[in-house]
Amino acid sequence: MLFNSVEFLLFLPLVFTLYWFAFSRSLHWQNVLMLVASYFFYGWWSWKFMVLLAISTLLDFLYGFGVASTNRKKARFFLWLSVVNNLGILAVFKYYNFFAIQFQQGLALLGLHPHVVLLKVAIPIGISFYTFHGMSYVFDIYREKQKPVRNFIDYAVFVSFFPLLVAGPIERASHLLPQIRKRRFFNYQQAADGCRLILWGLFKKVVIADSLAIIVDKIFTHYHDQHAISLLAGAIAFSFQIYGDFSGYTDIALGTAKLFGFELLTNFRFPYFSRDIAEFWRRWHISLSSWFRDYLYIPLGGSKQGKLKAVRNTFIIFLVSGFWHGASWKYIVWGGIHACGFLPLLLLNRNRRYPSDVVARESSLPSVKELSQMMITFAFVTFAWVFFRAADMKEAIGYVTCSVTNFKQPKDWLLCLSVCCYVIPLIACDWWLRRDERSLRVPQRIKPIVYIVLALLVFFFFGKQTNFIYFQF
Repeated sequence: MLFNSVEFLLFLPLVFTLYWFAFSRSLHWQNVLMLVASYFFYGWWSWKFMVLLAISTLLDFLYGFGVASTNRKKARFFLWLSVVNNLGILAVFKYYNFFAIQFQQGLALLGLHPHVVLLKVAIPIGISFYTFHGMSYVFDIYREKQKPVRNFIDYAVFVSFFPLLVAGPIERASHLLPQIRKRRFFNYQQAADGCRLILWGLFKKVVIADSLAIIVDKIFTHYHDQHAISLLAGAIAFSFQIYGDFSGYTDIALGTAKLFGFELLTNFRFPYFSRDIAEFWRRWHISLSSWFRDYLYIPLGGSKQGKLKAVRNTFIIFLVSGFWHGASWKYIVWGGIHACGFLPLLLLNRNRRYPSDVVARESSLPSVKELSQMMITFAFVTFAWVFFRAADMKEAIGYVTCSVTNFKQPKDWLLCLSVCCYVIPLIACDWWLRRDERSLRVPQRIKPIVYIVLALLVFFFFGKQTNFIYFQF
C-alpha cells in the first residue's frame, strides 16, 4: 500500500479511529491492532512477503533470549546465528542473482561456461529495512544496551510498524520499544504536527518528486540526444527528485507515527545545505548512516586505530552502504565515489567541522564562503547521483561523457526552466524551515492559507500512484 494512494487515505482514518476510540483503554489491544494493521499494510503487495516478514521476526525474537545469556560463548553463537539468518535472507532474495551472474562471467573469462540457475523471484519490499531492525535489536542485547522483550506482540510491532516498515527510518529497539510498551494517550498538538508533516511529505512526493521524475526519465532515457546543459539539468532534477521522494516518505512516516503517539528518529536534516561530504552524511538518511557507524564502523575499529585502518574502515562502510542499496556495480561505485570525497576530510581531521550547526543560524542568507561550500558539495553529490540513477554502469559513464561533450545538440531551455520551477520553491521552503527541524509551524494569520495551498497542490497533482524510490531497497 502506497502512502500516496486512495487506499491509504481510507486505511489511515480507519486505523486511527479504531486505535483511539475502540482500543484506547487497553495498551495490549492497541498493539494488537497496530500489528494487524501493519501486516495488512505490508500484505497489500503480497501475502508471501508477509510470511517472510513473520518468519524473520519470530527468529530474531527467539535469538534475543540466547544472546542475553550470561554465557558469552552461547551469546556469541546466537548473535552469529541471527547475523547469518538475516544476511542469508538478504543474500537469497536480493543478492543471489548478482553473485551468480558475476561468478558465471568470471568463469567465462577462464574459458568455462557453466549453467547458472537464477532465481525468478521479486525482491520483497522493505527487506533491507526490517532485517536491519532485527539485527540492531540482537546487537543491542549482546552489547547489554537492550534486554530481550518477552512479549512477542510488542517485538513484532517494533519490527513491522507500518509507517516505517518499507522504507525506514531504521529504528533502534532502545528508542521505539519503550514507546510500544508504554501506555499512550492522545495528544492534540502531536497529532496536529503529524498532519502537517503528512501534508508536507505528500507535497514533496506528489508535487515535486513525481513531477521531476517525468523530466528525469525523459533525459536519462534519451541522454545521447540531449545538450550538455539539459543533462546537467537532468542530474540536478534527479538530486531533488530522490530528495523529495525519500524525505517526503520520511515526513509522512514520522507524521503518521505521531498520529498514534509515537516519535520516530529524524532521517533528514536539510542535506543539500551541507558544507562538505561528511556533513552531508550526517544529514542524509541519518538512520542508515548511524546504523553502519554503530554496528560496522566502530566494531571494525573506527578511526581510533590509526589512519590506515580508518581509511580502510571508511571504504568498507561506504562500499557496503552502496551495496545495501542494490545488487549492482553502479551502487558500489556510487558508494566508492562518496568514500573518495570523504577521505580527504578524514586524513586532514576535518570530517567533524560541522557536527550539528545550522547553516546561517543568525542570518537570513548564507555567507559567500558557506554558499560556495554548499554548491561544491551539492555538485559532488549530484555527480554521484548519476551513477545511482542510471540503469547500469554503461549508461552512467555514457551520461557523464555526454555531459561534457554534447554541445552541438539543440538546447531545451523549456526543460531547464521546468526543472527550476520545481527545484527553487523546494530550496526556498527548506531554507525557511532549516532552524526548526521541520515543525512546519507557520504564523497563525497565514497558517490556513499555507495549508490550503499545499492541500490544493497535492490534490491537483494527485494522479498516477508511483512507488517511492526507496521501496526497491
